[in-house]
Amino acid sequence: MSRRQFTLPTRSADRPPDDTGCTVLHVDMDAFYASASLLSRPELVGTPVIIGGGGNRGVVLSATYEARRFGVASAMPMSRARRLCPQATVIAPDHHLYSQISAAVMATFDTITPLVEPLSLDEAFLDVAGSVRRLGNPARIGQLIRDTIHDEQGITCSVGVAPTKFVAKLASGLAKPDGLVVVPRDEVVTFVQQLPVGALWGVGDKTEETLLRLGLHTVADIAHTPLDTLRRALGDSAGPHLHDLAWGRDPRGVEPVRRERSIGSDETFEFDVDDPAHIHRQLLKLSDRTAARVRAAGMLGRTVTIRVRFSDFTTITRSRTLRDPTDVSREIYEMARSLYDALGLQRARIRLVGVRMEGLVEGAGAPIQGLLDEPEQGWREADRAVDRASARFGAGSVRPASLISDAERRRPDAGRGDMHH
Repeated sequence: MSRRQFTLPTRSADRPPDDTGCTVLHVDMDAFYASASLLSRPELVGTPVIIGGGGNRGVVLSATYEARRFGVASAMPMSRARRLCPQATVIAPDHHLYSQISAAVMATFDTITPLVEPLSLDEAFLDVAGSVRRLGNPARIGQLIRDTIHDEQGITCSVGVAPTKFVAKLASGLAKPDGLVVVPRDEVVTFVQQLPVGALWGVGDKTEETLLRLGLHTVADIAHTPLDTLRRALGDSAGPHLHDLAWGRDPRGVEPVRRERSIGSDETFEFDVDDPAHIHRQLLKLSDRTAARVRAAGMLGRTVTIRVRFSDFTTITRSRTLRDPTDVSREIYEMARSLYDALGLQRARIRLVGVRMEGLVEGAGAPIQGLLDEPEQGWREADRAVDRASARFGAGSVRPASLISDAERRRPDAGRGDMHH
């Protein structure tokens, strides 16, 4: 379906779309396999490139937008693609590279929300309802995802922001390439009903032929067709399903797929950092954040993993398994700092650090061993008190003293608002 076949209602430039309640995001990498392949061939950026088997019996895996303008499309026989765009450069697929980048992209999604539903290596739905308080409104979260993937992976993605999965996926298609589109709740019906019937989820060639024979060419036509007529023509399941979609109704939620049971958080620095003390503070902040998420999920973690990305984008990870599972911020930080210090990086320039808890188990009934230097009330109880304060006063209202900036310490009201431990 051409992007020109549907549009959003026009609005003034100073009136951004209202994304209230638009907590479903569809994130789709732009020409993923082609973009990933060009990371090592920057001289080909902006030129027609086809990813596929070298022989004429192969098929096209992907193509740059420059090649797509000549009619080249995924799954097309290579022989036809070469005829359509003889000047294109053909590159053999690198599936190991694609898997690596996809895993990194999915890890980025996991830092946003645990509700991630991958559809393939290069696209996923995210439910960000639980992330709004921490990260901002849905459109801002979508932009954060786009910026992070571009900065860390060197590729672009398009994001659709909407109240439902169906509309979010349509919006990301409209946003391509390298864009973000919000479909406000009160514009969903107008947006959907201008579409051709073939745009509806689940309408294949055969169903489209049936609809066209009934004289139904647009989604609006389906919306205003009696439900009994649709049932007779399409069946008891498909008829009501398409009728619901025609009115923008899509009750399906984002269904997370657990690739690996882990919870973590990353921090990409605005500028490369070479100060170990600064890295230690970031590890402390990330350990606190990760531990809070582990506790919120009712879990305990057995393995602490750190991720370090250098200025040249080289990335390393180090892990160590604890004797007993934990959700205690102090324990996680001490292990994360130990793993980092063992690297002996001296003054290496660092772009990103991350802390992750893996090997998660249900918190109830898991063995918990107290620390020898634990205060009488216990670090765990202190963490619970922090969680309660954060829930009441907002995230970040209680922080380790070492994370308080000099400017905050000098404030006249210092000590009366935030609480430190």
